[in-house]
Amino acid sequence: MRRGIYAALGICVLAAPAFAAQPVNEGYVRSLTVSGKIVLVMEYYDGRGEVAERKGYATTNAFEALSATDFRVTGDTVVRLYGVEPCEGEMVSRRDGFIGRCRDYAQEQLQVMLNNPKVIFCRAFISERKSPVHNATCYGYYYFPGSLDTVEMFEEQLVSLGALRLSTKPDGTLARPDLSKAEEIGKKASFGMWADPRVRGR
Repeated sequence: MRRGIYAALGICVLAAPAFAAQPVNEGYVRSLTVSGKIVLVMEYYDGRGEVAERKGYATTNAFEALSATDFRVTGDTVVRLYGVEPCEGEMVSRRDGFIGRCRDYAQEQLQVMLNNPKVIFCRAFISERKSPVHNATCYGYYYFPGSLDTVEMFEEQLVSLGALRLSTKPDGTLARPDLSKAEEIGKKASFGMWADPRVRGR
């Protein structure tokens, strides 16, 4: 399972972020690294797409995945990956050796992404700042000497691996159309949930 998600890091082209006009500055994300710590930076954007506030956190332990899309930052702050969701019911992925609930599979894959980043960089609207659950889009900076040095969007990677799929708005349109290509990658390669023909029919 872990081999799959790390092998897939770097496959996808980063899509336009959901909460900012500018593409993510990978050099800036890399510059946030602190030796021996996992650093998380939250940027809050106003209606003009400009940074209104930043908050930083650092920990020696991995952040905890609470569900398929949520992870805990502090005792009273949770980040929720925006516009994505697990499939419904149960699934089978022989490639990952998984049989069980869709939401459990997605939570395991999210935890894998949370285990080893040097930096987690998240963007949200300023209206999320005081909410206990922040709808956000997040990126991880992963560095393993001689093998991996990359900044990847959490939602894009989890969707392309079939751990999550795109959710829809009440009007039926996609909440994250910027991730449509990532979902097609997962479907065509039969990754994750898409390996189970029952999921395609739900």
